[in-house]
Parts: sequence; C-alpha cells; structure tokens
Amino acid sequence: MTMRTPSLLMLFAFAAVAAWQPSHATAQDGAAAPSLEAAGRVELPGYTGDFDHFEVDLKGNRLFLAAEDHDTLEVFDLATGRHLKTIEGVGTPHGLLYLPDANRLVVTQTGSDGATKVIDGTSYRIVGSFKHTKGADSMGYDKTRKRLYVVAGGRDMKQTDSWLVEIDPYTGRNYGELKFATDKVEAMAIEERGNKLYINVTGKNEMAVVDKKTRSIIASWPIREAQKNAPLAFDEATRRLFVITRAPGRLLVLNADTGKTIANFKAPERCDQVLFDKINRRIYALGGEGYIGVFAEKDADHYEELPRIASAPGAKTGILVPELGKLFVAASPGDTQATAAVLSYNVLK
Repeated sequence: MTMRTPSLLMLFAFAAVAAWQPSHATAQDGAAAPSLEAAGRVELPGYTGDFDHFEVDLKGNRLFLAAEDHDTLEVFDLATGRHLKTIEGVGTPHGLLYLPDANRLVVTQTGSDGATKVIDGTSYRIVGSFKHTKGADSMGYDKTRKRLYVVAGGRDMKQTDSWLVEIDPYTGRNYGELKFATDKVEAMAIEERGNKLYINVTGKNEMAVVDKKTRSIIASWPIREAQKNAPLAFDEATRRLFVITRAPGRLLVLNADTGKTIANFKAPERCDQVLFDKINRRIYALGGEGYIGVFAEKDADHYEELPRIASAPGAKTGILVPELGKLFVAASPGDTQATAAVLSYNVLK
C-alpha cells in the first residue's frame, strides 16, 4: 500500500477543478461514430496510488469511490462532480454495494481488520461489520435473492487459499463459505434468472461455475487463450460471459452453458473492469493503457470491435449508470506521475 497523504477533502479545498469540466477527448481511431462522448473530468490533486470500484445512490444523487490506497471512500455529487465527503475508517477498500431501502453502504476491505464494513448513508459512520474469513475484496450482489457474495482470504492476506462467502447484506448473516485452493480469485457474475454463479479462479487460470443453492462447484472451465483471467461481465439474455485476461490483455467471449470460447479480441492492458451495456449491447473494457476498448454484440455468436475511446493513464475501473446514460471512470496515478481524476462519458445510442 502507498503511504497515506492528507484526505482528498483537504486536497479539494485547494483544487482548481471543483466540478465536471468539459473534456474534448474523442475516439482514437476509425471513422465510425463513437460509442462514448467525453463529458467531464474532475481532477484529484495530490492523490497517489490506486482507486478501486464505484457505486451510485441515484435517489441521493451520490457517486461513491473506493480510494484504495488512501484508506478512504470519496463521495461526489453525481450530477456536478463536486466532492461532498471523505469517509475514513476503512482499510484498503475495494467493492461497494449501496442498499437504497436501508440507506447503507457495504464496503469490502483487505486492510484494517479485513472485515466487510457497513456505513450509514446519512452520518457516514461505520455502523456494522460482517464476520467472515478475513480480507474481503471482490464482491457480487444477487438482487433476486438479496445475497451478497464476497471473495475473502488469498494473497492479500498472505493465505494460500481463498473463500467465496455468502452473506445477507442487511443482517450480516453468514450463510457459509466455499473454499478455493488458490491464493487468487477475482471477479464474479451472477444469474438473476437461474442458480449459477460464475467466478474467475485466477490462480488456476480457470472459471468455476457455482450452484448458488448448494454453494458448490459444478463445473470448472480452463482459460486457454491467455492467463490471469480477472474482470468479468455477463449478458444473461444471450448466455455469454465476457472475460478479461491480463497476460496479455484479451477479451474472451464464453458460452455460459458450455465454457466454449466464442470470440477473442485484443483488450487494453492493465484492465480492472469490464462492463456490459444491456441497452446498447456493448462491452466496455477499461484499461490502464489510456483507452476504453469497446465491442459490439451483434448477436450471441457475432461480435465486432468498435473505435477505441481515449481515457487517461490508469483509467481502469468504472461504473455504468444506464438510468443517466453515463459512464464514470477512475484514473489512478499508480506508479506514474499522472494526475488522478474521475472521468465522465455520455453513452451514445
């Protein structure tokens, strides 16, 4: 972890950029109309290290960002980009889930005590902690069953095994944990109309298919085209999984029933998030190289790469907000001297 610097709230007090500023970035190549239009940029002066994931509160008009290497959560006005609040008391935060009916924010963390924390949406105070194997990182939420799935243990906690934990995010009840004999498990995708959960078992270079009812592995599919499969998205309507690998950067389209690879594309390196746009049937691969890879789903078996969209160095995590027609991306400085920023894009039809 990078050494902590003053909170972003303090830094923002002296920041010249206080709201979404017009950005003129365009598609990098190709004559086709771009799929995304750069709409704004909020710079975060003084931030070093990496960000992780976003979450939104639509009713409250808030955008949450896990400032992983600052041990904080940052809260922004969703419409203007204005910084609202720095939430402290979390250690290396990763995944976020906002529960609008409870006005609670659930946060996974690998620092501090390695527990999943619950934050009150009004006071921004930590009001709860879930008990499970220490070191919570990736998460997925099953909306139909109201179950939270969390990846715990593993490399960040200096453990040789990892666990998939099933939790009630409202009560903190731990329904059980599924063990993986590897120190690296990454993103997951969850069926809403079925009983399967798909998860990238990165340490074994395979994908596991888990039965949600029995919490058991019912299939394992090797990823042969590349290594370090990590980010994952899902189109349940066409039964297609979108897998990003990091060695090298590839986008693989898999049949969710057989594991067969349907398509294989170059993807940006250092990608930490892949998103599926149900409305426009597009896949967005967010990579640290400085561009967003965009791919069109023509039908279940046919895909096409669209013009790349310029972003920024380290812009590798984001969130798609279809209700607003927006894509937000966090640009992490990492080991570079680039300025940290939150980028905003209009999603074009």
